[in-house]
Amino acid sequence: MFCALRWQVLFSIGLLVVVVLPMAYYFPVTTGQVSKGAYELFRVTQRLPVTNAMVTNWILAIVVIFGVRFTIGKNLRVIPGRGQAAVEILLEKLQTLLEPIVGKHAMPHVFPLLLTLFIYILVQNLSGLFPGVGAFGLRAGDHFCYFFRPTNADLNATLGLALVSFLGWFYFVLRYAGPKEFFHDTFGNKADRKELPLFMYIGLGLVFIGVGLVDVISMLFRIVSLSFRLYGNVFGGENLITKMLGLMGYLFPVPFYLLEALIGLIQAVVFTMLSAVYIGLLTNHAAE
Repeated sequence: MFCALRWQVLFSIGLLVVVVLPMAYYFPVTTGQVSKGAYELFRVTQRLPVTNAMVTNWILAIVVIFGVRFTIGKNLRVIPGRGQAAVEILLEKLQTLLEPIVGKHAMPHVFPLLLTLFIYILVQNLSGLFPGVGAFGLRAGDHFCYFFRPTNADLNATLGLALVSFLGWFYFVLRYAGPKEFFHDTFGNKADRKELPLFMYIGLGLVFIGVGLVDVISMLFRIVSLSFRLYGNVFGGENLITKMLGLMGYLFPVPFYLLEALIGLIQAVVFTMLSAVYIGLLTNHAAE
């Protein structure tokens, strides 16, 4: 059995050498560089351009919506089918992961936002691996203007996601923690008045106000960190795959496809977890 397996492995390697290497030599894959920004395809109005990243976004959003609808079916069943069971397992796993972070009180209302962010970001991160994305287009001089671009490889898209996460954080914090808890946690004096003299208590109050101002700046920088982290990873992955395709376009880039899929999953989890942590810092604390 071992000898037979060994000969099968040797035969497979020999077949790859005989077939793949000549194909790579006589039919090389020519690839350019990934553009830093999305290409404008046309304009709806003078101030409303439509880019290839936007087209990819719209198409995949429609596919995901109808795909989930088709998977679940028209009516929910007490005994779920395979599609409904798969969706329910995904929901249960995410809820189990996020509920201790956000808190039981806010979880029912925060979960739809976090679930949407996770599925949307995951699909868009993996869109660069879909057939046709980054492959079809028109050549304009030295540049190849392709019709489809991974949405999260455009900084405008990741900035929009970061703004959605930030506005969701602000809304849920004010709703479930309240303005009083928010301002006290940010600017309030955390010292115990009974244990300190008055002048020290007032001095610490001024210090905590200064710390609160720094904290406000860090809250605003969450938009920058969330958007640039996601954009950098997806854009870097697109460049990596493009370079590997340029070296050898047959089988050699496959491990990098798998690496890009893993990075896309990790970045979707990281973005969702950070959004949950930002919300839970006050909503979970207020519940306690």
